Formats: sequence, C-alpha cells, structure tokens
Amino acid sequence: MRIARYSTGEAAAFGIVEGDGSDPHANAAELTVRRIDGHPFAPFQVVGDPQPLADVRLLVCTHAHADHYGQAASVVDASGCELWMHPAHEHMRAGIDDPDELLARRLEVARQSGVPVQPLREWSQSVRERGSGIARLVEPDRELISGVVVASDLGRWTVVETPGHAPSHVCLHEPDHRLLISGDHLLGRVSLYFDYGWTPDPVGEFLSSLDAIEALDARLCLSGHGRTFTDVRAHIDANRALVAQRLQGVRAAVADHGPITAYEIVPLLYGEALTQLTAGWWLPETLCYLRHLAVTGAVVAAQEGETERWARA
Repeated sequence: MRIARYSTGEAAAFGIVEGDGSDPHANAAELTVRRIDGHPFAPFQVVGDPQPLADVRLLVCTHAHADHYGQAASVVDASGCELWMHPAHEHMRAGIDDPDELLARRLEVARQSGVPVQPLREWSQSVRERGSGIARLVEPDRELISGVVVASDLGRWTVVETPGHAPSHVCLHEPDHRLLISGDHLLGRVSLYFDYGWTPDPVGEFLSSLDAIEALDARLCLSGHGRTFTDVRAHIDANRALVAQRLQGVRAAVADHGPITAYEIVPLLYGEALTQLTAGWWLPETLCYLRHLAVTGAVVAAQEGETERWARA
C-alpha cells in the first residue's frame, strides 16, 4: 500500500473520483485531489496529479462522514480493494437506509430546541436538495478497532479508537516514525464538530480521545483537512482549551438566562444567530455541550410544552 499526502497552502488532502472506470485502458477512473477552503462542502479546486484507482489495494476510512466515506463505493468498485472502517457507523447508515426518517428526526430535535418553523422549513429544503454526499452504501470488509494493524511500505499503523467527532472515528499511529493519521479528530486549525444523538456524551468522548492521542507522543500529524503539523501536543491543548471555553459559555448562558433553549444559546455562544450554513453545525455542537454538562451534573433539561429548556442543576 502506498501512502500519498497532498497539501497546497491550507488545502485539504482527500480525493474525488473522476471517470467511470468502465474501460481500464482508455477511460479508467482516477483519484484526484480536491482543494477545500473552509467548509468541506464549499466550492473547491482540483489540484495534484491523478492517481489511477488500479493502484489502490486497501481503503482505510478514519470515519463515516460524507467528506471521508462518500466516494468509498466508487473506489471499491473501480479497484476491487477492501474497505476497513469502524463498526459504529450507524450515523452514516441512517442517512442511506431512510434519509426521510433521519431528516424528520433532526427536524424534531431542532424544533424541540426552539428553532422557529420558517427556518426549519428552509433548512429542510436545503438538506433535501443537497443530498447525502454518499455514492452508495458499502460495508467494511474488516472492522477498524483498537489494536488492528494496517501494514504499509512506510511501517505498521496501529488503530486507536477516537470517538467524539463521530462514533466511528479512529486514528492511525505509526510508532517507529512517531506519525499520526488523525482524520478529523485533530486538525491543523482547531475546528470542533460532534455528531449529536448517537452516543450519550460526544464531548466527553472527544476529550477522552484527546487523552488517548496525547499518550502516543506523535511527532508529525497528517490530518483530514489542512497541512501536516509537528506541534501535536499544542494542537491537543488548543482543542481542550476551546472545548473548555465553550462549555463555560454554555454554562454562563444557562446561569444568566435560564431556563433557555439551545437555539437561544447559539448566538450567546458564537456571537451570531444560526444561518442555513451553520444550522447543521452549531446547533448539534451546542446540544452536545448541554448533554455533557447534564451528564456531569451542571445543568438539567425541562420540558415547556414541546420545547426543551435548560437550567442550572
């Protein structure tokens, strides 16, 4: 297995599939690199030399989000390679098995969190138009769980389970060269996102996963977006600091304005109201902070009609 890393400025390093793969001689599918500026679904540029999919012998997926797993089926179909991924990928399957049910579930969570009806309608329409971003469902041939080793020409990569960003998230550690493939758990710049509603405490899991990565003492980190970086411990500390800052912001919002909805907390926490772009990011993140504070006994939820409000415990 060959490992390729692409980086152009602040560009991301993951590929998109071009070509239909039907003619291995004239029109073979190729793996190229997509440049990301900001959000993964923002406009992009394609950079780097094409890499034939025929070269792929194993596809290792750090987690089952669309910008990492979305073209897995295309790669597997064109190359015949195996896919290895963590088994806790229900958060991905739900959007493929029954996308309408998943959307209805998210809309209900948003409604109970205090989001007004009209923004919900607009967001619902935008989600339907955008689609899942996943070519089709392809199940892993092997489960990526702690202790599994991925062999490569560079060395042997050990799987470390790192839930938080997603229940299915793993990192890969190569101890001889002290290398870490961090997926979205640790990025070149601090950018937090947590899947809400699949595990009891995503924020707590994320913090525990930071502890697990810190113990590896990695020298160089290859993240899912942005440049490689060497100050791994500083990035871990920066993530912890931002989580602590936002937890304190949520705690203060509940103390000063409670009982308060998650929707009302968002502008207090981020400095601006939800938009179509941030709705799928900031609201679940805020709910995850509230869930963590509830698990640790700092806040409690109470129903006011069909709306969930939060107050100090």
